[in-house]
Amino acid sequence: MEYFFVPIGVKGSSKEDLEWRISFSIGEQLLINTFTHTQLLCYALIKILLKDVIATFSECKELLCSYFLKTIIFWISEELPQSAWRPDTLIPCFMQCFKRLIYCVEYSVCLHYFIPENNMFKNKIEGRPRKILLEKLYTLHNYGWRCILFSDQVSNFPASVRYFNMEQQRSYVHKVEKATKAYLLWSADTSFLLCFNWDKVLCSSLLKTLIQKAVSFDKSLIKYLYIYYTSMICSNRAHYIPLNIAYSNNEYQLRLYKSCLCNLLKNIYHDSVSGWLMLASFFYNTKEHTKALHILKYSLSKCTLKKLFYTMELSDIHNQLLKLKSLQKKSIVHLWKLMFIDEMSFKLKSMLIPEELLLEVENRSFSISSSVYAYFLKFLCHYHLNDIRACQDTIQVLQLVIEEKYLMVTNLKSEAAAYSLLGVAFQMFCDTESARQTFLKSVELHNTPSGTPAAKRLMLMCSL
Repeated sequence: MEYFFVPIGVKGSSKEDLEWRISFSIGEQLLINTFTHTQLLCYALIKILLKDVIATFSECKELLCSYFLKTIIFWISEELPQSAWRPDTLIPCFMQCFKRLIYCVEYSVCLHYFIPENNMFKNKIEGRPRKILLEKLYTLHNYGWRCILFSDQVSNFPASVRYFNMEQQRSYVHKVEKATKAYLLWSADTSFLLCFNWDKVLCSSLLKTLIQKAVSFDKSLIKYLYIYYTSMICSNRAHYIPLNIAYSNNEYQLRLYKSCLCNLLKNIYHDSVSGWLMLASFFYNTKEHTKALHILKYSLSKCTLKKLFYTMELSDIHNQLLKLKSLQKKSIVHLWKLMFIDEMSFKLKSMLIPEELLLEVENRSFSISSSVYAYFLKFLCHYHLNDIRACQDTIQVLQLVIEEKYLMVTNLKSEAAAYSLLGVAFQMFCDTESARQTFLKSVELHNTPSGTPAAKRLMLMCSL
């Protein structure tokens, strides 16, 4: 293998003028000449992502360079056969390169391809800059391959170039799409739960029956239906179990704690995220912030663009996903658990909502997109753990989620609620002016602005 010595030292080194670098440019060029078109596209896309998206964040601008990305492509190309790099696998190959980049940043390791003993990230990507970069990369990764659309030069391409030609939707896909827009389904769920708000005995009796049926039935289609509604009832019950952390050693309070926890653990079976977020709320309210953060990390890993929520249009990703034979064998009810993300719904005077949001449930129930609530609750946990930098980073991500409407129900009420939560975060972080502007935005978006929590908070701020 030919190589050269070039008079370029390590940037910032005290002996930079005297140092030389070993260049393997000829070998690298030979390797690139063997690349398939898909490999070249992956390299081009990840370079565009670096230049047009990642480097726009001032904290991340100088951390990565295209040579690191080229090295990652070399290593992955060694692991995968060349036959794996095909036009129809462009997205999986690109995402694998992106995941490897995240892995390298997370562990501060990027081995030189020709000199593996040389870790190019050593003494370069570490400390707070590495943490900020990692947070940005995780946020972009949540968007899947569509993170590349944050680049202006890609998003300005004609739609016919950006999107892949999709075959006509099968009847199965139509069936799932119908379910995402099913107002009757929502009405049935709501009516079903309202019946038991008035009769606690009937609710407990039915819950026992549903659990018995779920255990006794062999057919999965019926079993999952019973599990689904069992989960819905448990979600409803948990809101009204009083918890008093001050008396946690009291035997009666301990029984209530276990009862609420039991209901919330059963509450994770009707969608993929909201049940876990409710459990995180429980641990937040019982001052178990570290436990809450662990659950939030898992919940946020499920908040991807592959998920669905009621009334949304199916994207190309969903259409392709639902054509997988493994999913077509599942019942619609089972798919709800795997793919749906419900809004977070807190009942009137709910015992599970964070203390900072008691205004939201003072006179009404309150709903918020799960993606927004997850990052808001993450901020609260970091706030009470006195992790100021994590608070600042989480607020930035929360702003991005709201601005991009990431996994948010698209209506003004939902957007108004999201800005209200962002305003609370700003206010707790002592950024009064940002809080005021955000509350104003929430009030403007609301159909009936007077008397909303955001309006009340504005009045309280003015009175101080």
